[in-house]
Amino acid sequence: MRKHNRIRAWAVLFWLVVWQAASMALGKEILLVSPLKVLSRLGELAVTAEFWSSAGFSLARIGAGFLLAAALGTLLAALASRIRWVEELLAPALMTIQSIPVASFIILVLIWFSSKNLSFLISFLIVLPVIYANVLRGVRATDTRLMEMAQVFRVPAGRRIRYLYVPQVLPFFQAGCAVALGLCWKAGIAAEVIGMPQGSIGEKLQQAKVYLDTPDLFAWTLVIVLISLLFEKVFLALLGRGVRALERM
Repeated sequence: MRKHNRIRAWAVLFWLVVWQAASMALGKEILLVSPLKVLSRLGELAVTAEFWSSAGFSLARIGAGFLLAAALGTLLAALASRIRWVEELLAPALMTIQSIPVASFIILVLIWFSSKNLSFLISFLIVLPVIYANVLRGVRATDTRLMEMAQVFRVPAGRRIRYLYVPQVLPFFQAGCAVALGLCWKAGIAAEVIGMPQGSIGEKLQQAKVYLDTPDLFAWTLVIVLISLLFEKVFLALLGRGVRALERM
């Protein structure tokens, strides 16, 4: 999926060279630290238990928020496609969630709850409307003639889902996940930066900003990018494996 967006090694190398050249030309690492310095600092952080604890803290909460939203969004979309009043009931709430700025959500949640699980709630709220809209669009794109034929021949509901809905809806679900994965990490980390739950990546970013520790700021940002890419690849790989297993059954 998304072969046109595949990252090439030469392109990464090009931008690293540009980054290094810009850092050397500026000559002020407090403003723009070099990639070599960032990698060096990342290596120093990676051998500490605190580093892995912070990475695990954020990964667990943002990942859980994404997974729950993906499951609930799919379920709600399936219900909305069958029951008109469910779609009408959800429409105002989901439109409101999409319209309200992430910063407003973060502040509101901080008023009601502690910051410990803030990134989980924010990630969940950001992902839910995306998955819901994509899955609902996929269900409605299903060939009506095939559905009518299945109804005429009284094909069981389980087989309809497996052979008709899954192949039709899966591309829409995958596209929704690809968009939602990036959004949930951006929103989740932003929530941690504002709420500063103890032991999170967001707290480390806030501390780096306060103390003008540019190498730490860039190193933790690189960690976020790497974790989000890894999470996306693992999730999509497991999803593809599950679909292939279903097809072999």
